[in-house]
Amino acid sequence: MVSPYYERFSVKKVTLSKQNSNPNFIGSWMINPLSICDELIIYFESNKNKQKKGVTAGGEKLDLKDSIDISILPKDMKLPGNEVFEEYFNNLFSCYEDYTKQWPFLTTFANHLQIGEFNLQRYQSGQHFNSIHTERSGLDSLHRIFAWMTYLNDVDIEEGGSTFFSHYDLEIQPKKGLTLIWPAEWTHAHKGNLLHANSKYIITGWMHFPNN
Repeated sequence: MVSPYYERFSVKKVTLSKQNSNPNFIGSWMINPLSICDELIIYFESNKNKQKKGVTAGGEKLDLKDSIDISILPKDMKLPGNEVFEEYFNNLFSCYEDYTKQWPFLTTFANHLQIGEFNLQRYQSGQHFNSIHTERSGLDSLHRIFAWMTYLNDVDIEEGGSTFFSHYDLEIQPKKGLTLIWPAEWTHAHKGNLLHANSKYIITGWMHFPNN
């Protein structure tokens, strides 16, 4: 039984003017040249000794995330054989520069973001990142400001493999070179839909505040 004290209070949802015209803050670009994507896939397939089962913040849970990953630390980008990453990140930086032109307020606090550990990932038929998740979900990920991702190959719509942003009812089909940057907040919860055939390759990671 509800207390009479609480019966005196009620709330009513209201809609602000222009509320429904708010953007989703997901930036998108095509990197150039597309041959970078081919080189990253070749790197992935040529370094089988670095491949591991994909993990989430809770560890290896195939019911949540089923992929094969190569994780790379920023300090390793200068190692011989890793030159393709420097070329890729030059492209990614250009994307972020354009993102800050769209949202200039970012220049007041996010001028010196860093790239942390990042992943090359391969999904094959029957695999996906099944769990709807956010990239900032606790104190250990509080430093993350943006997530970024580039699809390294085309995946036909009938093959599945799209990225689904649940709050926006937005599905993005993998297209070679398509690069996304989005806020790491709960507002951009997302998942990877099931891949029905062939393979899907991505490179993905985060932009975060400097460590010091």
